[in-house]
Amino acid sequence: MSSKTYDFIPHDYQEDMIDWQINVEREGIWAGMGTGKTVTTLTAQNALQMSGQQAKPFLVLAPLRVARSTWPNEVLKWRHLNGMEITPVVGSATERHHKLFKGLAAGNSAGYTTNYENVPWLIETLTEAKKGWPFGTLIADELTRLKNFKTRQGGKRAQALGKIAHTHVNRFVGLTGTPAPNGLKDLWGQTWFIDKGNRLGANHSAFLQRWFYQHPSGFGYIPHSWAETQIHGAVRDIYLSVDHNLPVKEPIRNTVYIDLPDRVRAAYREMERQMFAELDGTEHEAFNAASRTQKCLQIASGAIYLETDGARKWQEVHTEKIQALESIISEANGMPVLVAFHFVSTLERLQKHFPQGRHFDTNPKTEQAWNNGRIPLMFVHPKSGGHGSNLQDGGNILVFFDHDWNLEEYQQVIERIGPVRQLQSGHNRPVFIHYLVARDTIDEVVMERREGKAAVQDLLLDAMKRRAMGKELS
Repeated sequence: MSSKTYDFIPHDYQEDMIDWQINVEREGIWAGMGTGKTVTTLTAQNALQMSGQQAKPFLVLAPLRVARSTWPNEVLKWRHLNGMEITPVVGSATERHHKLFKGLAAGNSAGYTTNYENVPWLIETLTEAKKGWPFGTLIADELTRLKNFKTRQGGKRAQALGKIAHTHVNRFVGLTGTPAPNGLKDLWGQTWFIDKGNRLGANHSAFLQRWFYQHPSGFGYIPHSWAETQIHGAVRDIYLSVDHNLPVKEPIRNTVYIDLPDRVRAAYREMERQMFAELDGTEHEAFNAASRTQKCLQIASGAIYLETDGARKWQEVHTEKIQALESIISEANGMPVLVAFHFVSTLERLQKHFPQGRHFDTNPKTEQAWNNGRIPLMFVHPKSGGHGSNLQDGGNILVFFDHDWNLEEYQQVIERIGPVRQLQSGHNRPVFIHYLVARDTIDEVVMERREGKAAVQDLLLDAMKRRAMGKELS
């Protein structure tokens, strides 16, 4: 994590998010990715602890990557959170046990993070230790992961959490993207953790009977025409739906950092320095500076090409960006997502990991299907999708998976769903752009220098020089 810190100057809607969390003890926030849910939540928790309103540490439940890196790194990013310590309780059972009880014994952690899969282990471990529940606030990042909760059935994790959600937890914060209309049936499970069924019914069956009717086929449920208005009205006092009020002419940009696994990090450094690396028993060699730059970009994205008997194949080396994209898709909660890629290996990996996705090709019916809302996830190469296509009707969320220094193609693919086209088509909605960036790699350099005039071969050398200077100064 970079040592550079920033001053946090919250937008009006972020001030609302902070005030909401301070003043409402059990609540949820519906806000898209990139609106600052993490920093505003940490700011609110810091204020509660500093004022003495909450003496106990908080616990964040999140996807593994987010629990391991995103929350702990966020406190290092902002000056006003300086000194706020976050302990990630992840890893093997032995590692988790050590981190948890070492932190609790020291009493110097403001908060702890762990992934949802560890909930049963956490509750069982604390029960066996007879230490009591040590957390005053429970924060569910990506609250939709609890949507399948039922009072008498459902997932093991949600069931375990349900046993302590209203008996041991004083404050509850649920963070998620704004629910889509077709997600109404998922609201009951999430909301139960906030109000124990007071607003949407004591159990899931009562919820369905009141606001839904069974599909004519006998499978599934359809909401009544009045359901959305009534349901949203019933939960309005416990959910804050964020209206960011930013100028629609500017996209909301969000950088999602991922950390390379240690073995991949070591291979990446070898490729930087020596134009050679070995990964999982396979040797990789770059023959010039431009080739080295490409191979470093490939490693950062998760797959590196193999030159074998004239056939171009690739080897997957990590799935960190895949996992980050899963979180974005989950946050979108049904809204279509457009993913820009550069490498063919990335497209093939995306198609494997996300079978619901579709490649944006030259068939006019593909563009039509996207704009008609029939494609939930689409993969686009800036070269093929950057000119002449109109994709703004289909969605307003764009993710850059790979990075490339071609400024024109980069700008063109943004323009396909950009704010101007959104307004021209009558959509008064913001455009969200998410960048998946491998920390401390050439990804960061390309992001910074994309609009500069540096030669391709200079990009990596510049990154290496700056990294070396940072070590000398530290």
